[in-house]
Amino acid sequence: MNADMVAGAVAGARVMQNADRHLSLDAMRGFGVMGILLLNIIGFSMPGAAYVNPAAWGGTAPFNIGVWASNFVLFDGKMRGLFSVLFGASMLLVIQRADASGQNGRSVHLNRMAWLFVIGAAHYIILWWGDILVPYAISGTLALYFVQKDIRQLVRWAIILFSLYFLIACLMVAGSWWQSVQGLAAGADAATIESTRKMLASFGKPGSSDIARDLALYKGGWSAIFADNLSTFPSSLVNALLLFTLDTLGMMVLGMAMLKSGFILGLWAPEMYARIARRAFAIGIGPMIALAAWVIVSDFDTMIAFGAFFAFSFPFRVVLTVGWAAALLWLIVRNQDSALIVRVAATGRAAFSNYLGTTLVMTFIFYGWGLGLFGQIDRVTAMVFVLGAWGIMLLWSKPWLERFRFGPAEWLWRSLARRKVQPMRLR
Repeated sequence: MNADMVAGAVAGARVMQNADRHLSLDAMRGFGVMGILLLNIIGFSMPGAAYVNPAAWGGTAPFNIGVWASNFVLFDGKMRGLFSVLFGASMLLVIQRADASGQNGRSVHLNRMAWLFVIGAAHYIILWWGDILVPYAISGTLALYFVQKDIRQLVRWAIILFSLYFLIACLMVAGSWWQSVQGLAAGADAATIESTRKMLASFGKPGSSDIARDLALYKGGWSAIFADNLSTFPSSLVNALLLFTLDTLGMMVLGMAMLKSGFILGLWAPEMYARIARRAFAIGIGPMIALAAWVIVSDFDTMIAFGAFFAFSFPFRVVLTVGWAAALLWLIVRNQDSALIVRVAATGRAAFSNYLGTTLVMTFIFYGWGLGLFGQIDRVTAMVFVLGAWGIMLLWSKPWLERFRFGPAEWLWRSLARRKVQPMRLR
């Protein structure tokens, strides 16, 4: 990067930063919370098996499979990864600002994570089993260990965490594959057959009893859903620790490195972001397309679909998460004054409210206590609901933040974490 590029980047950064706000972080957070809905809509509207196996629910007509393949290749895991990267960068900013103001940054952060855990637990139990706030609270607490690391150390630790996750995921897939072989072999005993049946059902096997259970449960009333969420919450904590902590923590650590390098603040030249994005997509897109094709050619074999979703795609998800971060930063740096970027940034400033609000709206639309559309739409139609939700996010966030300091959920979290009701209205 030459001197002119640096000077231009710094000048642009002054425009992109306003007091305690960073346009790059806000806009990327807006794109992230919108992108997450592309995947979450499946969990809102269809049995959980549809997440893993496209043949389990949502239609296998060409357009439906096209929607699944597009999301699998481009967005699945990448938007959550992007959000995790932003979480890591934001938590480091909060700690730095608290320390600079004379507070104990670590204590402030731990208090925030404690209340995030409480809000996430309530979100899970009262509304939706797909909550990510609890895993974020756990990973965010562990991330304190890395706050003082330099950029090289942070990148090294992110690679270590990613490698550990990939190793564990591959071992779990290999163990599951061996169990399926044993359970489907001639002469298998009844206990092995039954455990294999349950395993395949949990991995998204079409026509399983798990799918029938989801249909019955989520077409019913709120009390049954509440009781089920309450009973499964402890096991969800175990799953979060085993399956999501290393992945999420690695992304948070990577986000800290991106903050300390200035990458995520829009301090780099647009050409640098474009170059990184091109390279990341060149590395990641081909293998992801190959994995999607493998699932389709296998006629959506349960174990192949699960392996591709859970383990084999992971290295390329990491690369594509970086690619998305670079591509979005290129877009934001070049178009920071555009009306769309300003609205997306407002959506990001109210990302917590948009995330929780989306759950409330979507569970009302699809669950039995609301309009009861659960299990009645395909993947193509689900995207219509996504577009509608995006429109609502973009429409309400900016006018609200022109009148108030925070989104409603952000205000609640801040007030709880600071043990004091925060001023809401702008003067």
